[in-house]
Amino acid sequence: MKTRERKQTDLDAITEQLNNSKSAMIVGFSKLTVNKDQEFRNQLRDAGAEYQVVKNTLARIAIKGTPYEGASEYLKGVTGIAWTENDAVVLSKTVSKFVKDNADIYTFKAGIVEGRVVDLKQVEAIASLPSKEELISKLMFVINAQAQRIVTVINAVPRNLAVVIKQIGEGKTDAPAEQKAEVKEEQVEAVPQETAPAAETEAVPSAE
Repeated sequence: MKTRERKQTDLDAITEQLNNSKSAMIVGFSKLTVNKDQEFRNQLRDAGAEYQVVKNTLARIAIKGTPYEGASEYLKGVTGIAWTENDAVVLSKTVSKFVKDNADIYTFKAGIVEGRVVDLKQVEAIASLPSKEELISKLMFVINAQAQRIVTVINAVPRNLAVVIKQIGEGKTDAPAEQKAEVKEEQVEAVPQETAPAAETEAVPSAE
């Protein structure tokens, strides 16, 4: 039997952990085997979550004055609480899938996400969202794709310029119109201009 000091230590520990968490899921269970309990714990651990079977009286005290206080009414019967300081979507995916796959053992009681109490349908809706890691992966794909396009364009510029220069050398491509105009002007300036002889002016006889 736990001593009062031990109970207080457990209470302080779970209170601190819940206060530092972003979301939690409350489940119930019956006819639970050791293997199935361990399987659930392992999946929660992989999702970055903590899990503990709690006494309802202790849990009610632990969540009093916290964002989880609204879930006090669901602390009845046999209760397990899973919580995480990480992405709530990952925890929602893990709990909703495991409860669904093991409906003969586990029941979903309530979830608390960002201080709001949510039911199973809302948890499943959250679970359908991409996780933080998935969003980062998609974002990196977009960034890398854009970067690859930029590199392709940059690499294409000197390559296309070289093709144009080669075609000009082979006479396949005419020089631009501006260059032609410049050449004509230079040719005009290069041709010596003959100076016309000064016209002899005859004196107009005076009307006198």
